[in-house]
Amino acid sequence: MKNSDITGKVQTVLGPIEPQQMGQTMTHEHLLLDYSHAFGSMEPQDPDRKKTFNAPLTMETLSRMYFAGHWNRDNFILDDEDLAIEEALHFKNLGGGTIVDVTSIGFNRSPEGLRRIARATGLNIIMGSSFYVDPCLPDYVRHMSEDAITEAIVQDFRAGADGTDIRPGLIGEVGLSMPRTALEDKILRASVRAQQMTGALLMIHPGRHADEPLEIVHTIEKLGADLTRAIMCHIDRTIFDHPRLKELASTGVVLEYDLFGHEHTQYLYGDDIDQPNDIQRLRYLRYLFDEGFGKQIVISQDCDNKIYLRKYGGCGYAHIVENIVPRALNRGFSQQEIDQILIHTPQRLFTFVAPKG
Repeated sequence: MKNSDITGKVQTVLGPIEPQQMGQTMTHEHLLLDYSHAFGSMEPQDPDRKKTFNAPLTMETLSRMYFAGHWNRDNFILDDEDLAIEEALHFKNLGGGTIVDVTSIGFNRSPEGLRRIARATGLNIIMGSSFYVDPCLPDYVRHMSEDAITEAIVQDFRAGADGTDIRPGLIGEVGLSMPRTALEDKILRASVRAQQMTGALLMIHPGRHADEPLEIVHTIEKLGADLTRAIMCHIDRTIFDHPRLKELASTGVVLEYDLFGHEHTQYLYGDDIDQPNDIQRLRYLRYLFDEGFGKQIVISQDCDNKIYLRKYGGCGYAHIVENIVPRALNRGFSQQEIDQILIHTPQRLFTFVAPKG
């Protein structure tokens, strides 16, 4: 495939489409993944927590995870295609058009599985490319040069991913920790180079510290990234004050509030983070619109664990269109603003531009 073949189009797992075919879009989801392997060394020693960690996901396990912050290995595996189809169809039946699966290498990405889900549901499914955080990465990545990592990402777009003819539609999510490791820095540099070579959107998972998103933006800007076509993920668990939020938005980067439906009293990845609820998320969005940054917002639910699926009592892929949109309208958002977030900004971002080299 030549890069020019996709310029002006959106790449799905079933092939290119016109941007206006995307419809309402969830920009940060996971339909299939498995990163349970990354937590093998994190098995708790406390007998009670160890029991929860190794148990099947049940109502009792869910209670311990929601309220006591217990970890569970089974929770980190989404490998049931029939369940993924059922959950995704709920989004489709409520008017959804596109799900962006940002599962990158380290999550056990499944191009063929995503294609089967797309065919079964009639949804546009966009697949990611690049590498996740250091603890999740396979050993072979640790021995790759920056040039080799760049080439691996670019070849996904030119030849297809993982030995298939299925091509990704974005670079990401690129996983970064706090502090970043040397390998993650190398992957970040390679991902920016791949953006220049493909004309694709860049999506970054920042470390869990309020200063990290802006520091990353400064880094990738120096590397030549197109900030207007770069998404900074998980803002709703990272930045909680307006001045820092405005400073980040002023760079031109796109802010992603992708944890709608995550309203645990115990944030799984740290006691020091007070995760907002959905109404608080809407207040942040209102602030960004009022400050003139309404075209730099995308939102999603990041269903990367079983507990976020409807089957297990979670929000599911349709939570935003089913529940959040009505709440937003009741709180003064216009339909035009909602369409900007769910339709027009994703169309712009996922449309490939001419590569720079």
